[in-house]
Amino acid sequence: MTITTATTTPSRAPFAGFAAQLALIALLAVTAGLTPAGGIAGIAYGVVLCVLLGAALDRAGMTFLGWANLVTFSRAILTGGVTALVTSSVLGHRIPVWLLVTIASVALAMDGVDGQVARRTGTSSALGARFDMEVDAFLILVLSVYAGLHHGWWALAIGGFRYAFVAASWALPWLNAALPARFSRKVVAAQQGVLLALVASGLLPHRASVVVLAFALGSLSWSFGRDIAWLHRESAVVRRFRLVTGRV
Repeated sequence: MTITTATTTPSRAPFAGFAAQLALIALLAVTAGLTPAGGIAGIAYGVVLCVLLGAALDRAGMTFLGWANLVTFSRAILTGGVTALVTSSVLGHRIPVWLLVTIASVALAMDGVDGQVARRTGTSSALGARFDMEVDAFLILVLSVYAGLHHGWWALAIGGFRYAFVAASWALPWLNAALPARFSRKVVAAQQGVLLALVASGLLPHRASVVVLAFALGSLSWSFGRDIAWLHRESAVVRRFRLVTGRV
């Protein structure tokens, strides 16, 4: 199946992506000696990824994946490889750290590519932005699991922060309001993956790794804390406005 067919039919794009995910897992099984659980985790990730992407394309009424989303999809497939490696590591299997860091670094380096492709081709979309964000979030979660395995499970909070925020928004709808664009938020989000990959590389002494992880968590807490405070103030303004105007 060619890239052209993968980008022209919604049902074929996820199918082609799943085939690529299986190929990557098979390659890692041969080169890295994945545990059965690691392989299953990678395949399960691929299934969920492709099913959700297919449903999202159908819901958005998109008849093609597009080049920018294809880049994001490639990053998502690499994240599946990272998931398989980290799962194997959690279960006590010794994985090639260089391979883990290489795959994660390539996925992280491609992060800015999909946005540029979307802007240059005029194909920016809400689905593409959400797809990009979810891939980033899951990659950071998996890398934080690996960091937690070697430096303390408190590091898992780095990857769990966004998911905790999403869960809280179900109970507190005011957290779903649109936030103003902030460059600092993008910087903090981008640095999480870079710092986690650096720690995963093993190039730093243990204490230095802990300091880097603490910095990552601290900057993330500051960024989320500022946004939550802004959302709370805005919700209070909206409530006062409704009380004054009598609107429900």
